[in-house]
Amino acid sequence: MPLTDKKVRNARAESPKPFQKFFDERGMYLLVTAKGQKYWRMDFRLHGKRKTAALGAYPEISLKEARERRDNARKLIRNGQDPIQVRKAVLRTAAGVAANSFETIAREWIEKFRRGWAESHAEKVLGRLERNVFPYLGGRPIADISAPELLTCLRRIEAKGTYETAHRTKQNCGQVFRYAIATGRALRDTAADLKGALAPRPKDRHHASITEPRAIGGLLRAIEGYDGAPAVRAALQVLPLVFVRPGELRYAQWSEIDLDAAEWRIPASRMKSRQTHIVPLSTQAVAILRALHPLTSRGKLLFPSIRSLSRPISENTINAALRRLGYSKDQMTGHGFRSMASTRLNEMGWNRDAIERQLAHAERDDVRAAYNFAEHLPERRRMMQAWADYLDGLKAGGGDVTAIRRAA
Repeated sequence: MPLTDKKVRNARAESPKPFQKFFDERGMYLLVTAKGQKYWRMDFRLHGKRKTAALGAYPEISLKEARERRDNARKLIRNGQDPIQVRKAVLRTAAGVAANSFETIAREWIEKFRRGWAESHAEKVLGRLERNVFPYLGGRPIADISAPELLTCLRRIEAKGTYETAHRTKQNCGQVFRYAIATGRALRDTAADLKGALAPRPKDRHHASITEPRAIGGLLRAIEGYDGAPAVRAALQVLPLVFVRPGELRYAQWSEIDLDAAEWRIPASRMKSRQTHIVPLSTQAVAILRALHPLTSRGKLLFPSIRSLSRPISENTINAALRRLGYSKDQMTGHGFRSMASTRLNEMGWNRDAIERQLAHAERDDVRAAYNFAEHLPERRRMMQAWADYLDGLKAGGGDVTAIRRAA
């Protein structure tokens, strides 16, 4: 009698047999092991030889689906084809497509080169591709992707008004195509065919920043009133005091902070300049971090995500918090605290070289830079404390406090 759903569901192997067969029709049966595992099988003869084809496992493959697979296999047999070999060929083809897909090669390229990148840069590159390219072209063989297909992806980004992101995504795709060419999986850089196809980048690419003293005071008072996650509030409070890049702040680790010495040493691997960077901590910054320590020191990160202590706050967290405080992207960004400090410190007469070193702007002479990460450090310590005192004055409503000029 043919099997039924109930018979399949209740089928058990009789002890002490290692397995038992429950026959259906046209060579198909259910193989049940002593441990209760159930597999669909089909016996057939081809070119005078007896063979057995696997049709899947129950309950992943139902009785109805198993019969459909059996019938498809029998059609192949009638045409002189071996369903076992046909399935192997299909799997090999699928594996080949997966191995040569855009997403597979892109992830391989990122993993190969990310050791030479700042972690924040690697995250940005991967994020751009995951959001804008993988959902549409990730599963396609990279050699088959045409210029119009890639342009369609990029124009979705343009439609959101994020022209800079569109250009950066095109640049990253070109890097992936060139890596595929070098590894023998593509013949040409499709992204190169799109030269001139995107709308131009905005002429003004500077990060929005507040530099007027009274407006700075208003911003600092708004930050003090931020009522979101404690780690995000602390990050907002610390960022104006240290004016590092937001990506450098997000990945800050407790092992890098010496609160007693009032110093933060950011390793070269996380710096855009690829050089160790010393950030002197003002008494105000130390106080904020001491208050934060009981909240996040169970993990390695100062500013972890609310979902996991092992992951940092996201790339957009600081900017999103500023929006929540009422500041638009054209008024202030996380990166804008660097422009704020640079503008005011230069106007107040501090040594330009000390300011540039504290901003960790790349040293043109790489050999010199490797030995000078502590250059101007005593003056930078004085400057960072004076800067924090100046911000306190603005926050208190003191207007343009000028008492932080460097002593003669």
